[in-house]
Amino acid sequence: MRLFVSLKGICLNLSFYILAADLYNGMVIMSVVRIADFDAESVASRICEFIRRKVGQRRAVVGLSGGIDSAVAATLSARGLGREKVLALVMPDSAATPNEDVNDAIALAESLGIGYRTIDITKASETVTELASAGCERKDKVAEGNVRARLRMTILYYVANSEGRIVIGSGDRSELMIGYFTKYGDGGVDLLPLGCLYKTQVRELAKHLGIPQRIIMKESSPRLWKGQTAESELGISYEEIDMILYRLCDLKMRKEEVVEDLGPNYAAKVERVARMVRESAHKRRAPPAPKVSPQKLPQRFRIGSKAGTE
Repeated sequence: MRLFVSLKGICLNLSFYILAADLYNGMVIMSVVRIADFDAESVASRICEFIRRKVGQRRAVVGLSGGIDSAVAATLSARGLGREKVLALVMPDSAATPNEDVNDAIALAESLGIGYRTIDITKASETVTELASAGCERKDKVAEGNVRARLRMTILYYVANSEGRIVIGSGDRSELMIGYFTKYGDGGVDLLPLGCLYKTQVRELAKHLGIPQRIIMKESSPRLWKGQTAESELGISYEEIDMILYRLCDLKMRKEEVVEDLGPNYAAKVERVARMVRESAHKRRAPPAPKVSPQKLPQRFRIGSKAGTE
């Protein structure tokens, strides 16, 4: 498997790989310029180094759902920081979370030797939904699901703020590019160590790390409502999404070129993925602000520097 990922919009053809930290809507995300012949151990080591460097002397907290992405993120965090510096929060909602997910999350935390806390968000989710929906014409399943994601973010940051921890997210490159995450929910984190890997690559890395097969083979789902699965909601498999994203976003191919490359049967799917990338762009940017001066709001700022940025 070969991976090419752009740095600042430029696809570089190098004979080695470089991992770098970039800002993504206020979060630090790891970028891969190129990995020749996907070497899972090298990738794992580099991601661990990234986590170690960004967390520094602090500790980390990660939401553990029982799914593959959070399992890989927690495993790499424990490996990079040491198990004593990682805390997992298992945050089920009985209206959406299967018992097997809770059991898998707890079993993984115990196997890693990291601390964990189980916080049932069912009552909080019901209360917030009732308050928020008062006066609305009808309740909305997606809006209710997003409440669950944002409650989990709120709890993660409460723990992070009170205990001096960094919130480590588990979003992968596929989800980030098509916008398959909740804005200010699971998208609200400090670090995105898997943001350099497509979903199919996360699966390969999970196998290398020894993640339990039942987690690897589980259908991807954000578990925002009962019976939700990612691929049924998206209407396309991650294998297909990744093939298309790679060509559109990394190789910078036009849609017509992608269809020509993959075959005419992919025309509708290419259009679907391109539309998801386009329509979710707001999730990958900071909120817009009006221009009342010629100066742009810098992403990075260093006091005392002449330019005001670093």
